[in-house]
Amino acid sequence: MSALADAFAAARAEGRAALVGYLPAGYPSYEGAVAAFAAMVEAGVDVVEVGLPYSDPLMDGPTIQEAVDAALRTGTRTADVLRTVAAVAATGVPTVVMTYWNPVDHYGVERFAADLAAAGGAGAITPDLLPEEAADWIAAATARRLDPVFLVAPSSSQQRLRRVAEVTRGFVYAASTMGVTGARESVSNRAGELVARVREVTDLPVAVGLGVGSGGQAAEVAAYADGVIVGSAFVRRLLDAPSESAGAAAVGELAAELAAGVRSGRPVLTPDIWRRNR
Repeated sequence: MSALADAFAAARAEGRAALVGYLPAGYPSYEGAVAAFAAMVEAGVDVVEVGLPYSDPLMDGPTIQEAVDAALRTGTRTADVLRTVAAVAATGVPTVVMTYWNPVDHYGVERFAADLAAAGGAGAITPDLLPEEAADWIAAATARRLDPVFLVAPSSSQQRLRRVAEVTRGFVYAASTMGVTGARESVSNRAGELVARVREVTDLPVAVGLGVGSGGQAAEVAAYADGVIVGSAFVRRLLDAPSESAGAAAVGELAAELAAGVRSGRPVLTPDIWRRNR
């Protein structure tokens, strides 16, 4: 099993969903981001996504774009992202990179896989890379024992879900809605349906992202998903903080609230009940 698979299995054994937290590398600084990630992990995040800042983040909403733009202006590059991965992975949690494909292609696919593995990374989420165009990345990731994670959306056909499930490792990233990232007042009611559809084609864990920003929403999603992914709400805490230390503290507070949420989303499940629910 991979580090990601182990993390989801451990959460499942506790009768809960895993909590996945995202922040971009380099914001508010290299040190500030690492401190925020550490606070996130200490408060109960099970898997960490380190965002690779990119100049054309099509899937990201204004909150993440603001932080990413600031990170780029201060010179954050792929090498800095990999340094961040190494620092976060040293805490013991599975750490993946969330990245658009262009930076990886520019860096070199084999080189990126080798350097990510050397940094202790567990895999990468590539939101704009289609499975049909991912052969080189899948081969490089597999050779380095990295998990390639692909996305599905409510609009995905059943054929598309099967194709994504065939090439994904670790977990399937289920986008709760069509559109960009950002915390919302409510999570799309199509998310539960999407999770059920994905479970028809794979036994991989299914984690839901886009829209979760509170403990209550985390509990709602944890009632039916294997993982709850939170990004914009964490980034907003950093953006609103008056200092880097205050930002890390605010991220930790939110992580604790979300961790409590995923633990209250459903009753403890025995293995037999869990298999029936799948």
